[in-house]
Amino acid sequence: MSSSSITNNSGHFINVAVYLSYMARIHPYQPAIYFPAGSDIGGRVCYSRLTYGQLDIESNRIGRGLLKYGFTPGMRTALLVTPSPELFALTFAMLKSGIIPVMVDPGMGAANLKTCLKEAEIEGFIGIPKAHIARKLFGWGKKTITKTVTVFSKSYIWGKSLQSIIQTGSDEPFYDLESPGFCDTTKADAPAAINFTSGSTGVPKGVEYTHGIFSSQVQLIRNTYGIEPGEIDLCTFPLFALFAPALGMTSIIPDMDFTKPASVNPENIIQLVNDFGPTNMFGSPALLNTVGRYCVSRNIKFPTLRRVICAGAPINPAVLEKFTTVLTGDARVHSGYGATEAMPIASIDSQTILEKTRFGTIEGKGVCVGFPNNGIDIDVIPITGEPVYDWTDTLKLAPGKIGEITVRGPVVTQSYFRREDANRISKIYDSETDRYRHRMGDLGWIDESGRIWFCGRKNHRVQTKNGDMYTIPVEGVFNHHPDVYRTALVGLGNAGDEIPVLCIELEPDAAKKHSGNKQYLSGLVNELWQLGQKHTHTQTIYRFVMHSPFPVDVRHNSKIFREKLRVWVADHQKKIITIQSDNGRTES
Repeated sequence: MSSSSITNNSGHFINVAVYLSYMARIHPYQPAIYFPAGSDIGGRVCYSRLTYGQLDIESNRIGRGLLKYGFTPGMRTALLVTPSPELFALTFAMLKSGIIPVMVDPGMGAANLKTCLKEAEIEGFIGIPKAHIARKLFGWGKKTITKTVTVFSKSYIWGKSLQSIIQTGSDEPFYDLESPGFCDTTKADAPAAINFTSGSTGVPKGVEYTHGIFSSQVQLIRNTYGIEPGEIDLCTFPLFALFAPALGMTSIIPDMDFTKPASVNPENIIQLVNDFGPTNMFGSPALLNTVGRYCVSRNIKFPTLRRVICAGAPINPAVLEKFTTVLTGDARVHSGYGATEAMPIASIDSQTILEKTRFGTIEGKGVCVGFPNNGIDIDVIPITGEPVYDWTDTLKLAPGKIGEITVRGPVVTQSYFRREDANRISKIYDSETDRYRHRMGDLGWIDESGRIWFCGRKNHRVQTKNGDMYTIPVEGVFNHHPDVYRTALVGLGNAGDEIPVLCIELEPDAAKKHSGNKQYLSGLVNELWQLGQKHTHTQTIYRFVMHSPFPVDVRHNSKIFREKLRVWVADHQKKIITIQSDNGRTES
């Protein structure tokens, strides 16, 4: 059997967990995952590990145990387990047995969690004791949950223990992949998981994943980035780590709070690089910023890395420039573009950004996210808040015109779970493929060479009496100032008559050096205003306000919550510094 022979054609049978079983068959003793497990007497970090063979067998046992306990294929089950060998084994067990994991970010807040789990109508709940306590306290799934399992506890107070599930599932012999088993009767269009979005523009939405879409993602990631079996992956985002076994990589999980990647201890990342020599690394822009600053200040290099995959938000060229100095040889950072609903759909490497497209960003053209990946079609349509029911090529805007980005391809999810309102506004039926295109909710344009330029979220544009202002093209002009870490454009007032306000977060060194210095702030604002006067699309920005740090998403700590900033600005208008005339005089 070849791991590359799988497609997402609905007529085929494919369970994405077959990749793990395939690796277990040909490389049973190769480590699949390493986790930090304390320190030895000398203070050296110790690691626990699971080989491909162990992970495959463990997930088989858990899958059988869950089915014997009363879980059934198609049963929507919340999975709230911290990154651990148990999380990996449980996820593959559920995929194999047809139980549908419902994946949410615990950091989204109790209210959003309750809304999401209620919306998913979860029937099962697998979690650590802390998650079960929250479930009881906040009433998650009170009316729908029928089966519960507790992890990291032998107590039955929260349901059957995982240890008991494993014991129950150990009674049968190891199945043969060539005979009927967990992975053999799953259609490519069968539901595999419900992954909730980060909620950067509202209440998170549940995205329906099929086994075919997961399989297509595996192949697209492998082909786009040239990943080879046997590589070692340092993964700072647990969901991406779940792709590692399917890609034939050994995944190293760092000791960190995965809801706060920007606050990672760089020493923990450096330790893993020195201990394992990873060839691949996945991280958000916020994490690369933290690690890059630390390593540059100490002249630390990562000589074994061949590539770094960055996702979650556009990466600031200044951050990228710092981190690339940590790499050696031909190693590059690859910035991927996509969303929970469709990923990865485009990619661009650090050399192209630093040598070519960054200059367009500084001029206010937006952020270039690269060419569409193979098999992905990206088009831009006029901006509208209304549904578009049927696709026609007449919707396409010409190159250079800013509109909403749409995408079709094998990795594009087809539906939100029980959110018909979101489906109507985000999906366009394409009769040519008999599938739906996805409206990204992102604005952008396509240049003459076919590259995609990202201009911000549709809901974040500032609608003034003189026309729309797009966040990323505006912010790119001001982010070029050496004392500025990042900026965020928000509007005051009602749509159509909004007043643009630029929020500013300083570089850490500048913030520390000039904290409370009103004269410095006045001078900085004047310099930023002068930058804005050089470009037509930023000449109407006269209002500036300092805010540090910006509110960001829990998943990557990189997407700016501009809705929260807008509310804060409206409540703190006295903090706004305004340019009063063309001579640059400011007034607080």
